[in-house]
Amino acid sequence: MNRFIRRIGGLSARRPWTTIGAWAVLAAVVVALSGALGGAFADDFSAPGSESAQAMELLEERFPQAAGGTAVAVFAAGDGRQLSDSEAAIDAALAQVSEIEHVAAVTDPFDTGRISDDGRIGYAEIQLDVPSTEFGRDRAAVLADALEPARAGGLTAEFGGDAAFLNAEEESSSAEAVGIVAALVVLLVAFGTILAALVPIVVALVAVAVGYSGIVLLAGAMDVSTAAPAIGAMVGLGVGIDYALFIVSRYRENRAAGQPNHPALVAAMGSSGTAVFFAGGTVVLAMAALVLTGVGFLASIGLSTSLVVLLAVATALTLLPAVLSLLGDRVDAGRLVGRRRAPKPAEATAWWRLAHRISARPWPYAIAGALLLLLLAVPALSLRTGFPDAGDNPTSQTERQAYDLLADGFGPGVNAPLLLVADLQDTGLGAEDIPGLAARIAADPGVAEVGVPRVTDDADTVVLPVLPTTEPADPDTARTLERIRSLTPDGVAVTGPTALTLDLDDQLRDTRPLFIGAILLASVVLLMIVFRSVTVPLKAAVMNLLSIGGAYGVVVAVFQWGWLGGLFGLEGTYLVASPLPVIFFAVLFGLSMDYEVFLVSRIREATIVTGDDAEGVARGLAATGRVITSGALIMVCVFLSFVTDPSPFVQMIGLGLATAIALDATVVRMVLVPATMALLGRANWWLPGWLDRLLPHLDLDDVRTAPAPHLSPGAVPVPALAGPSSR
Repeated sequence: MNRFIRRIGGLSARRPWTTIGAWAVLAAVVVALSGALGGAFADDFSAPGSESAQAMELLEERFPQAAGGTAVAVFAAGDGRQLSDSEAAIDAALAQVSEIEHVAAVTDPFDTGRISDDGRIGYAEIQLDVPSTEFGRDRAAVLADALEPARAGGLTAEFGGDAAFLNAEEESSSAEAVGIVAALVVLLVAFGTILAALVPIVVALVAVAVGYSGIVLLAGAMDVSTAAPAIGAMVGLGVGIDYALFIVSRYRENRAAGQPNHPALVAAMGSSGTAVFFAGGTVVLAMAALVLTGVGFLASIGLSTSLVVLLAVATALTLLPAVLSLLGDRVDAGRLVGRRRAPKPAEATAWWRLAHRISARPWPYAIAGALLLLLLAVPALSLRTGFPDAGDNPTSQTERQAYDLLADGFGPGVNAPLLLVADLQDTGLGAEDIPGLAARIAADPGVAEVGVPRVTDDADTVVLPVLPTTEPADPDTARTLERIRSLTPDGVAVTGPTALTLDLDDQLRDTRPLFIGAILLASVVLLMIVFRSVTVPLKAAVMNLLSIGGAYGVVVAVFQWGWLGGLFGLEGTYLVASPLPVIFFAVLFGLSMDYEVFLVSRIREATIVTGDDAEGVARGLAATGRVITSGALIMVCVFLSFVTDPSPFVQMIGLGLATAIALDATVVRMVLVPATMALLGRANWWLPGWLDRLLPHLDLDDVRTAPAPHLSPGAVPVPALAGPSSR
């Protein structure tokens, strides 16, 4: 593998314009295909095979009017006024709403009795002829504007319901721009020259741009979540800059050691380029494992992010050496004032001193690091998940204001509607059974109202609307759903937006162990192949779990408990969004393995050269400490920039990822890894002979071409390690 990556990098460097042209053609083709064959993004929040999903499929087949999306227009009069005083203004607004494309029917709140007891708040039910996810943001904005006659009449008029929440207008956020600027600052400090700092960002942006078009193209073949482009861009930008950073750093290190430009670049591709290949592979494996959840929108996020990461690896291994080859010595142009040209010898770095200090007394550092991570992870024991709803959105948005008005006027359960679907065809049920069923449901203490049954023209299906007494995210709503299902006979199923999300929450909880186990197994096997060791991958898995647990704990403390919520502009406390634990795990495990590959590959390389385990750890940490810290700081900046987003869901992602990367690059890579490797000594590279024969052999090390720029005068490399690890 080492020789293969060297050949790819060398070929790209020898023919830079051909390589750049090939990327330009690829980008043009992908953009053109995405425009011609690409699809729109949509979310399907259903658990395949669940009761709610099957009931929705039955409705789509027999009763498409009831299977369409729903929304509400909410009207409120000021203090001392009644809605009836402005009935003409409401009628004018609803007349405009009824003319909007895909609006199938609009009810009159005065005819249906949807007026609060005090006469101040009312709502009109809006039935769509398409699912809520397909209504679209443009039409949702038009519908919200159509309520203007009511506002002109002195009323508060808001657009709410499922279609409003799923198609809410996104408030502008400069997260990506802030992240890129922060990354540029970090790279300037790390490299000391303007061009060297710009190269990783340009290469990463190419990967993200082509990746976005690829995601649009993917949406033409399958349903792709609306969150997939944002998460793909977030992760792709972070890893793309990191991968280029690691290769550029090794290239400049080789040049500082006296190697000519081309050999220095080829050697960097053989060492750091190979590490990038395997590091990217771990991220792709982790993200692709989201398919195992069986949930469509999560699978689309995993595949989309994997696509962007693959492109980030590809640009790092081909486009980057082409650009570096063209730049040559100019890569050091624009040097910052006061920055020295030659890097410090390893022995003069703080990382060298830190590694030797930890190696001398590993137990205190190992215990302190583990305790810190365990302490941060304690809040994760209280983790509660649920699906976001309009009540979690900023109070400035129309769907949130509609949500609050409905809760004030009709109780919180009005925002958590359920639908009972009775199949009267070949189930033994008849229309005469429906009144008794409705009475049993209405008697449940968690039910506020049972609506009027709706029957298909063929009289083979009945839909019975039910409103619980509690809001969607309240645990009592889930218990009410369970009781309702226990009261229904065969042939009757419960669906609706609330039931769909609760069933999906259950499925994610049930599949989480399989998903986590698959990622752990795949990553451990891959690292066994890479490092010819059993100890290194098992140790990496345990440490990654610790840093991820710490990130979970911080997210729970901030969002669920409300600690430091004001610092992040939060308006209250929130359940952790159900998809986030699995998304976090996939992203964080993959990114953590990135740093493990980069650090341990240098430690192993240095150990082979010196023959001394403690010295190998010190040299590996000295060689990668600044680079890993810079790369992690870039990712933290990119991820933290998303904390400025108005959506709590996006904020959770940004804070969780930033926290885990910060913990991984500091506590784990800089403390726990050297401490445990010092404790284990030669056992770090233990691999049973039978397993060595079973695993495929891949050449990760590039010791033959690696310079020894940081050896002290008089230091002499020693023969490679004995045993399988020397391969």
